[in-house]
Amino acid sequence: MKFVIASDIHGSNKYCNGLLAAFKRENADKLLLLGDILYHGPRNPLPEDYAPAKVAEALGAVKERILCVRGNCDSEVDQMVLPFPVTADYAAVFADGVNIYLSHGHREVPPLCENDVYITGHTHVPLCESVTAGNGTYLHLNPGSVSLPKENSGRGYILFDNGTFYFKTLDGKTFKEVKV
Repeated sequence: MKFVIASDIHGSNKYCNGLLAAFKRENADKLLLLGDILYHGPRNPLPEDYAPAKVAEALGAVKERILCVRGNCDSEVDQMVLPFPVTADYAAVFADGVNIYLSHGHREVPPLCENDVYITGHTHVPLCESVTAGNGTYLHLNPGSVSLPKENSGRGYILFDNGTFYFKTLDGKTFKEVKV
């Protein structure tokens, strides 16, 4: 399975379309979204080309291929206009022998086991770190933000392909690779 994993679109039509172009270019099976899809949130500036209704419409074109978790800026109203579910705080996918757990990152870390992969958004900053906790060491990843990157990071996503996570800029350039 091949996944494009992204977070924090925050209603930017421009960068949502950039993400969808990357999804098409990568020829991925699924688009895994880590929340904060439509609303920019009170602590963030308005993203470029802020148009939540257009974002919902654009994502609707690939709705059958989206798995999405709820972010701290996602509301019941957002769920009413998005054509795919955004109701769960956590999700799990299992591919290429890897247990991948998804969350926006604003909730408590679930119990994870040795060699699990936990992917969150929320901070708008790419991350790759090993974390040792109760049941062993797991890998914590964050793709950063599609529309509002922080701490001088770029707009990007993670591609999961054949047991490897590739951190990429929206234009497709790989800047980090992690084999699990």
